[in-house]
Amino acid sequence: MAVADMELPPTVQPAIPVGDDFLTREQLAQLTPADLVRRTTALKPLLQRHAAACERERRPIVEVWNAIRATGCFYHFMPRKYGGLEFDVDSFLDAMLPLAEGCASTGWVTAFCVEHVWMLSQFPEPFQDEIFGGGGDHVPYVIAPGVTAPPGKAIPVDGGYRISGRWKWGTGIMNSNWAMVACAIPDDPERRALFCALPTNEVKVLDTWHIDGMEGTGSHDLLIEDAFIPEYRTMNMNDMRAGTGHGARLYDNPIYRQPMTPFLGVTAAIGGVGVGRAAVAAFAEQLQQRVIPGSTTRQSDKPAAQMRLAHADVQIATAEMLLRAAVNRNVELAAGPVPATFEQRSFMRLQIAHAMEICREAIRTLVEAAGAGAHMRGNPLQRHLRDINVMSNHVIYDIDAASELRGRAMLGMEPNSMIY
Repeated sequence: MAVADMELPPTVQPAIPVGDDFLTREQLAQLTPADLVRRTTALKPLLQRHAAACERERRPIVEVWNAIRATGCFYHFMPRKYGGLEFDVDSFLDAMLPLAEGCASTGWVTAFCVEHVWMLSQFPEPFQDEIFGGGGDHVPYVIAPGVTAPPGKAIPVDGGYRISGRWKWGTGIMNSNWAMVACAIPDDPERRALFCALPTNEVKVLDTWHIDGMEGTGSHDLLIEDAFIPEYRTMNMNDMRAGTGHGARLYDNPIYRQPMTPFLGVTAAIGGVGVGRAAVAAFAEQLQQRVIPGSTTRQSDKPAAQMRLAHADVQIATAEMLLRAAVNRNVELAAGPVPATFEQRSFMRLQIAHAMEICREAIRTLVEAAGAGAHMRGNPLQRHLRDINVMSNHVIYDIDAASELRGRAMLGMEPNSMIY
C-alpha cells in the first residue's frame, strides 16, 4: 500500500524555532563547560514543576524549552569552525543529567537533540555550511530528530534523491527546524543506508505518541511523501556508525571520529540515570513522611527501607560510572590510529545496556517499598517507574541482543546486527 493510500492519524504542528534566540559568537566564545553545567543545573526546579504538565501536553512545555535554548546547550557539539562550542563528552553528561533529573521527557528530548548536532556534523561540508553558517554575528543552531525505523525509500534522481516513508520515534520533532530520516535505496548493490536531511516544514507530523511513559517527549511519527533531497544533504549511515563519516575527515577533534552507536546509547541512558536520581530523592523524602500501616513507626526508621534507599543510590551512581567509562572509551578509541573494532564496540554497547538495566532495577525496588500510594497520579514515583520502563525498551538496550553480539565478538564470529 502506498503511503498516500494509508488511513492516517491527524497531524500536529511543531513549534519551529525562528532564530530569535541564537547566541552571538562573542557569547559562545566566553561560554565554558562549567558555565553551561551551571545554567542547566539551575533549570532543574523549573523542569520538576512542569514535569506533570509536560506529560499531559505530550510535548516539552514552551516556557521550559525556551529556558533550555537560552543556556546554549544546542551548540555543545557544533564544530568551532562555525562558532560552536565543541565541548567534551563528560561535560555533555554533566549538563544533561540535571535536566533529566528534573523531567525525564524533557531531558530525553534535549539530550537527543544536542547529540543530533553531532550527527549533523557527519554530513557533507556544504550542508554544514548551509545550516551552521551564514548567521553573521549570531550563530544558528539546529534542532533535529533522527529517525531510522522503519527505513524510508530513496529513489536516485538527477542531483539527489526523491524520498518517501513513514518513520516512528520522532523524538525532538515538536521543537525542530530540521529532520533527519533513514532511507534505503532499492536494488542498491552497496546496500547503503542513507541519512537524509530536510526542513521540518516539509514533514507531516502524525499524532501517534500515546504511550504509558515518556509521553512528554512528543515522539510522533513522521510522514514524507516524494520529497526531493539534494545529494549534499545525505550521508552514508554506515560511515557514521563506524566513526568514518565526513566529520571524521573534516575535524581534528576525536569526538567527531567516535562510532555512533555507543555515543547514542550513552545519550539515551542519561535519562535513566537522571530519573534514577529523581526517584532516590523522592523516595528519601517520602520515607520521612510515611507511617507504616498498622503502627506509629515512620518508614524512615525501618532498616529495610534504609537499605533499599542506600542500595538504589549506589546502583544509580554505578550506572553513571558505566556510562562515563563507555563514552570516554569511545572517544579514546576514536583518537587512535585505527577505527574501533567490533569487539571493542560490542563491549561498550553491552556495558551501556547494563547501565540502563541497573537504573530500571533501582527504581523498581524503590517503588516496591513505597506502598500503594506510590502509584497515585500525584506521586512522582509512579511517573519515574513508567518513564524508566519505556526508555529502557529502546532497541539499543535490548540486553539479549547486546549480549549475543558481545558473545559473538568474544568467539571471533561476525556480527549479526548493525547495532553496535
